[in-house]
Amino acid sequence: MATKSQTRSSTRMPSDASRRNFLLLAGSGAFGLALRPGRAAALTNDEASRLITRLVADVNAIINSGKPQTAMFSDFEQVLWRYGDLPIIARATLGVPWRSINDQQRRAFTQSYAVYLSRKYGRRFSQFRGAQIQVTDTRPVNSFFEVSSIADVPGEGRYNVRWHVSDRGGSTKMFNIFVEGVNLIATERAEIGAMLDQRGGDVDRLIRDLRGAG
Repeated sequence: MATKSQTRSSTRMPSDASRRNFLLLAGSGAFGLALRPGRAAALTNDEASRLITRLVADVNAIINSGKPQTAMFSDFEQVLWRYGDLPIIARATLGVPWRSINDQQRRAFTQSYAVYLSRKYGRRFSQFRGAQIQVTDTRPVNSFFEVSSIADVPGEGRYNVRWHVSDRGGSTKMFNIFVEGVNLIATERAEIGAMLDQRGGDVDRLIRDLRGAG
């Protein structure tokens, strides 16, 4: 049975934020696609809820910090590593090619992808001011916890946002997100796949280029 969380948190977005931009922002790739085997026995509802609450609070602090954009990118990258299970996210985003690359390439892709995401979505975060995201519920689902929230965007309406959280990697991390039922990491997977195709399937070239993209 779901346990109601009383925790509240907020971030800011502009009154003219479009639905598409908000969906793309929420699916920034800090949230992976793959599910995990086993059960999240040690993780509790409150721990999962607190993770999402802290994440939203940290993002809010960054976009309102007044820092130069380059400094914000660095802060966003730290948030990605702090709250997202980036190895799982990177593996899910790269897809089938992940199986054929070695461990060194996997680490390099994960690091470059984090840089790419922090730049790409760091630019978008700075535009999203004026909205509130409130954590409303947390419940166990098979091997992980699902944290539900409502994003209230001025001039656009309210959106249901669901975050998937697990501690299977040894620490509590977010690995997936749905906005209005849409698994948004699929957008990133398609884009990264297109980028890889443009480079003739050369993962090393993609790794290099990701650091300068976004």
